[in-house]
Amino acid sequence: MGLLVDGKWYDKWYDTDSTGGRFERSEAQFRNHIEADSRARFAAESGRYHLYVSYACPWAHRTLIFRRLKGLEPHITVSVVDPLMLESGWEFAAVPLNDGLYGLDYLHQLYTKADANYSGRVTVPVLWDKKLQTVVSNESADIIRMFNTSFNELTGNTLDFYPAALAEQIDAVNERVYHRINNGVYKCGFATSKEPYEEAFAELFAELDRLEEVLSQQAFIAGDQVTEADWRLFTTLIRFDAVYYSHFKTNRQRISDYPNLSAYTRALYQHPGIAETVVMDHIKTHYYASHRMINPTGIVPVGPQLDFDAPHGRGAVL
Repeated sequence: MGLLVDGKWYDKWYDTDSTGGRFERSEAQFRNHIEADSRARFAAESGRYHLYVSYACPWAHRTLIFRRLKGLEPHITVSVVDPLMLESGWEFAAVPLNDGLYGLDYLHQLYTKADANYSGRVTVPVLWDKKLQTVVSNESADIIRMFNTSFNELTGNTLDFYPAALAEQIDAVNERVYHRINNGVYKCGFATSKEPYEEAFAELFAELDRLEEVLSQQAFIAGDQVTEADWRLFTTLIRFDAVYYSHFKTNRQRISDYPNLSAYTRALYQHPGIAETVVMDHIKTHYYASHRMINPTGIVPVGPQLDFDAPHGRGAVL
């Protein structure tokens, strides 16, 4: 894990000394938007955009899910980085040994292609504009909103995971889940002192407990229909037992120990097309073998046994 400073790459971990041992995530810097309007700078066009992802990353996983749900696979191409992320950051180490567009070896080279003086973390996902040769967005929350509506006229797919009638409720749920769960597991795992770790740990499990109760009363976390809030939560839940429970020390209990949350996770996993977006060997390899400050040996655990195909008992809710 590293960062760019004025376009130069440095292999540098997060600075938790200046934050009292707390992990603080940096904000995405590319926040442009694709529009259905053909006159827009970033107009919705087939074949124009390319998505860079890691199968391991929960933030990138969201965008793969929405690309699948919204029928965008024929229109938006994809490159996948190698699961192992070491001194050069995300790299394209699989065959072929490049990014598929420009012959790049490292993701940070794409960032400096868009901005030669870029300073900041080099993260996935990245939505790239092949026409203008620049980054549209590296913020997953924005990308899934674009995928949700901007290409509807092109695809004819009008499934809406952010309906206006539920927008306020979805936003409120997203806010809690992001801070306490999505980013909460990282605040536990990347903390370098006891107090911030225990604070994040308490918030994480208080929110999981709350959602377990919510799911005893309704099918989804923002109401009775599946929304983006569910898919944003799903990418953390699907990684929890295999990675976060042990690697990030979030070990009060597993998701499989929560009857409602575990059934809900299996129900979402079994939605058509979603299982193919879950690549568990990439997930485990990335976390355990890349984070040498947490797991110095780089040994990837063999377990645990996971069965997301087991019956979930929640009915035909999707």
